[in-house]
Amino acid sequence: METRLVIVDDDALVRAGLRLMLDGAEGIRVVGEAADGGDVPQVLDAHPADVVLMDLRMPGVDGIEATRRVRARPSPPAVVVLTTFDTDTEVVGALRAGAAGYLLKDMPPARIAAAVRAAAGGEPVLAPDIARRLMDTVAAGGGEARAARQALDRLTGRERDVAVEIGRGSSNAEIGRRLYLSVPTVKAHVSSVLVKLGVENRTQVALLVQQAGAA
Repeated sequence: METRLVIVDDDALVRAGLRLMLDGAEGIRVVGEAADGGDVPQVLDAHPADVVLMDLRMPGVDGIEATRRVRARPSPPAVVVLTTFDTDTEVVGALRAGAAGYLLKDMPPARIAAAVRAAAGGEPVLAPDIARRLMDTVAAGGGEARAARQALDRLTGRERDVAVEIGRGSSNAEIGRRLYLSVPTVKAHVSSVLVKLGVENRTQVALLVQQAGAA
């Protein structure tokens, strides 16, 4: 299955490099580009996509606000942030805006391509250093931890088990093996977890699980 990709970055050389690197990579086709977050809706109207690879710091609409706008669209594509910036505020802000992942531009091309394919399949994607820092950040959350635990209390026992596995970064197949469930059953539980927690994607589930200290 082909993954349609839109690249968003204010640097024309970066966009050209990403297109050269990713267009034609296994299962990926670059269908559009944007130089600013404010241009993304028009690009998606003209070129429907499965994944948006999003820079953060742009002169007009930044990547966090652009991610929020993309995720508010009907049947939105997944958004994966690709940036040189990794402050705690930006990481958490992007994930709360609905990003399915957060990568740094110094990652190997093959890892970026794999992350695009994973995001298209609904899997969360975080650079290893980002994942460790995110866990440290949410561990200090205080009131946020209480709110996260209260949110998880809305789940059934099996849904909570699935949510915890998502928080550990497990794929649907891995969750099925560990909990002795079929993949379709896992997908049904994931959908129910998203609705009950009021979140948009698995990465936000993982964020809540980490905040609650449940992983």
